[in-house]
Amino acid sequence: MSDKHIDKISGVSTTGHEWDGIRELNNPMPRWWVWTFYATIFWGLAYTIAYPAWPLLTSSTKGLFGYSSRAEVVQDMAAADAIRGSYVELIKGKTINDILADETLRSIAVSAGGAAFKVNCVQCHGSGAQGSSGYPNLNDDDWLWGGKADAIQQTINHGVRFAGDGQTRDSVMPAFADVLDRKQIQEVSSYVASLTGAAAEQSNIAHGAVIFADNCAACHGADAKGNRELGAPDLTDAIWLNGSGEAAIAAQVKSPKMGVMPAWGDRLGETAVKELAVFVHSLGGSE
Repeated sequence: MSDKHIDKISGVSTTGHEWDGIRELNNPMPRWWVWTFYATIFWGLAYTIAYPAWPLLTSSTKGLFGYSSRAEVVQDMAAADAIRGSYVELIKGKTINDILADETLRSIAVSAGGAAFKVNCVQCHGSGAQGSSGYPNLNDDDWLWGGKADAIQQTINHGVRFAGDGQTRDSVMPAFADVLDRKQIQEVSSYVASLTGAAAEQSNIAHGAVIFADNCAACHGADAKGNRELGAPDLTDAIWLNGSGEAAIAAQVKSPKMGVMPAWGDRLGETAVKELAVFVHSLGGSE
């Protein structure tokens, strides 16, 4: 470090710092920058006086204006609830088809139903309503009891095979291990698998068709297209709830897996059920 001196070229004094023969000039900051800096200090101090800022032992300063971000949020939420409440009353008083016909009500119901779905339904049907083994995909167009909005509402309201509701959707497939022998089950499974174009044991198909006509057509129909009045699925498409292929079909024929869906009507109320039904209907696989 060397003593301060005046730079010969610029006439500005140096700070006294020197490195490798280079000296640092002591140029003052521009006046506009200095005054801006002072202004920001003043603004910061004024802000902490006007608004809550300084922490105390058990609370904080309230500020001259008495502002509270929490109070503002509470007011905004109350205003939103008031607006939503008026639409909730409208939804409550209309049928689900009336809601679908009103674009504003439909949009609100889809939004509210989507929120209710995330809380109550994703555990079984998945976050994208895509389902999984044993839990139906709500995005496709395969519906046991129909995919119209009122049919979906009925299912949500009263559930499926739910013992606590007298109007629940109900369908029971017999365990054919008590009716058919092992070979017959293999044959009818091969026949059912062949209906979707899947690989199947060709030698079993002809006998399987006869067994199907004698034991299965009463519910699934002679064409195996299913029966929505009975909740019997279409066996000719490629949508399978409990797995496809001869082995999975044979397992279902022998000892059927039949799930249970709760009745949501009493739990959520009429309005929330309508909103859920509109949301599910909006997923694209409905009718």
